[in-house]
Amino acid sequence: MERLIRAGKVIPKHSSQVAHSRIGIGFEKLDRDVFDPEKAYDKVAQLGLKWVRIQSGWAKTEKTKGAYDFAWLDSIVDNLIRRGLVPWVCLCYGNGLYDERAAQVFGAVGCPPIHTEEAKTAWSRYVEALTSHFAGRVEYYEVWNEPDGVWCWKHGPNASEYGRFVIDTARAIKRGDAAAKVIGGSQCQRNLHYMAEAFETGMGEYIDALTFHEYTAREERVFERVRALRALAGRYNPAIEIIQGESGSQSRSGGSGALRTGAWTPRKQAKQLVRHTLADLISDVKFASYFSCMDMIEALNGIVGNKDSYLDYGYFGVLGADFDENGVATGDYTPKLSYTALQTVASVFAGDFTVAGLPVLFAPTVSERIFGRDLEEPSVISSGFTKPNGSSAFVYWNPTDLMTTEFESTVSLQTAALPGDVKLIDLLDGTVYRFPESMLEATGKHLLTFRNIPIKDYPLLLTFGDF
Repeated sequence: MERLIRAGKVIPKHSSQVAHSRIGIGFEKLDRDVFDPEKAYDKVAQLGLKWVRIQSGWAKTEKTKGAYDFAWLDSIVDNLIRRGLVPWVCLCYGNGLYDERAAQVFGAVGCPPIHTEEAKTAWSRYVEALTSHFAGRVEYYEVWNEPDGVWCWKHGPNASEYGRFVIDTARAIKRGDAAAKVIGGSQCQRNLHYMAEAFETGMGEYIDALTFHEYTAREERVFERVRALRALAGRYNPAIEIIQGESGSQSRSGGSGALRTGAWTPRKQAKQLVRHTLADLISDVKFASYFSCMDMIEALNGIVGNKDSYLDYGYFGVLGADFDENGVATGDYTPKLSYTALQTVASVFAGDFTVAGLPVLFAPTVSERIFGRDLEEPSVISSGFTKPNGSSAFVYWNPTDLMTTEFESTVSLQTAALPGDVKLIDLLDGTVYRFPESMLEATGKHLLTFRNIPIKDYPLLLTFGDF
């Protein structure tokens, strides 16, 4: 990148400045009080994204049968909305008032209220009360979290059980707020048969969107996953939208949760975030949610009265934290490199844009920078985007092994009919570059050749006009 001319930095947007966005973040586990939201609201809003996933916390809300105290959730929802953010709610988990096993599990995680008529009725009443209470403030409600994982469906995942649970819950959602949207899925496993079985219950008629979770160091897997889920959902209800509900990686070794065995670093985490988020945007999901805002305990398999069972620290946050003796995230909540990366992507892709084919052609040639030839197109992930203001952008990267390599090479491109000032944005740190004459050749009106420009193992964005 040293041959390029630094032209500045992407100016971060505050969420209140963004009318709408396809980018979001997780703000989960406050039903288990694992971090202080007051110290996180402003930092999340300064990311310039829009969607914020929160969890409803039935056990925290209904501590006496039939009495609902939404004050704690009101505070979260209102604080997010006040800062221009859009909360969406994952309806979970169980409640020890109606289930002996749920009473023994920290946060009643993974104990669905499906085993007795009393529990089913209590859940429906709670959901109806919640959606009625938040009508006009919350639009999207997701039914449960990762029901295909044994940690969140502790008696053993069962797709038909889940499909019927979605139907019953969707009816309760609509009784509380007829305008609400219902999200099903929240699927963590790459198992198409599970989701097909859930759809066979008739679930597709009751949901507006389908969520999936994809924790991976190989973002290429996203494209296949979205295509398959979109095609499956379309067989049952063509109007169903696809949402990426959780993705992320750790920023250090020794954590708990997904991808925990990897030799993660803050830089690898940031690159994974940018690669995965751009793969989501290329896949044209309704929105994509990064997990998570904060380093926090996983708290999925805890036992009430056994603190050691839930002191399982995850380092997925774009904000780093310390921890007290109870596992609560403390300290200043310090931004990591992944925070800057997410802020950059969210600001660049704020507002309307369309995934689009662009007149861009890879034209490899001799590259003295690497004493060889430019990287060939088949090795590269790339896509075009356009915005209503007439601008366009072309993103590209080499999806080398994130865990074992640090890659940089060159590519050459021909572009045509793409008007506007040309820049290159490093989506990892927000630096904006112009090209020296030696790297840019104009051969006619809006006919450009880019010679031996950088390519890395994370997305760089070539922009034309005010993208």
